[in-house]
Amino acid sequence: MHRSLRPFVASSATAAGLLAAALLSACSTQDSSTAAVPDALKGRSTEKLAMIVPAKGVQIYECKAKAGQPAAYEWAFVAPEAELFDRGGAKIGKHYAGPTWESLDGSKIKGTVKARADAPQADAIPWLLLTTTVDGPKGTFSAVSSVQRLNTVGGAAPKTACGAGNAGAVARVPYTADYYLLAER
Repeated sequence: MHRSLRPFVASSATAAGLLAAALLSACSTQDSSTAAVPDALKGRSTEKLAMIVPAKGVQIYECKAKAGQPAAYEWAFVAPEAELFDRGGAKIGKHYAGPTWESLDGSKIKGTVKARADAPQADAIPWLLLTTTVDGPKGTFSAVSSVQRLNTVGGAAPKTACGAGNAGAVARVPYTADYYLLAER
C-alpha cells in the first residue's frame, strides 16, 4: 500500500467504528430524566429505575381470520423477537414471547400489560407499562418489578392486505425500543 494512504485507511476504519457505535447507541434515545412518560405509564412510587435496556428486533404478525368474524381478516400480533443491549451497546439478553426478557445470566421476567399509550411517532408500536413476575434463576433481571416500553420506532402491524388469499402469512416488522426496568426501592 502506498505510504501516504495508510493514515487515511486507519482514519476511515476509526470513522467506521465510531459510526457503528453511534448508530447502535441511537437505539437508546433518552434517559429516565428526560423521557416524557405519560402518567398512565409511570411506575409505582415505591419503584426506581434499575436500568435502561435498548432493544432491536422484530414484532411478528400473522394474517388470520378475526375472532368471531371468519370472513374478516387482520394482522394479529404473535410475539416480539429482539436482542437486548446495555447502554454501551453490548448484548445482555433477549426478548421474546410471553412477553419475556431474559438476561445472558439466565435470569428472566415475564410481563403483563398494565397500561398502554399511543407512541408519539406514527407507525410505532405503543408505549407500555407492564408488571412482571420472576421466571428463572436469580440474576440481573430478578429484582425487576415493572417494565416500561418507551421510545419505540417501527414495529406496527403491516399495512399490506390481509385476507383469505394470504391467511397464515407471517410478517416480521423491524422495531427498536427502550425498556426501562424498574425495581422496588
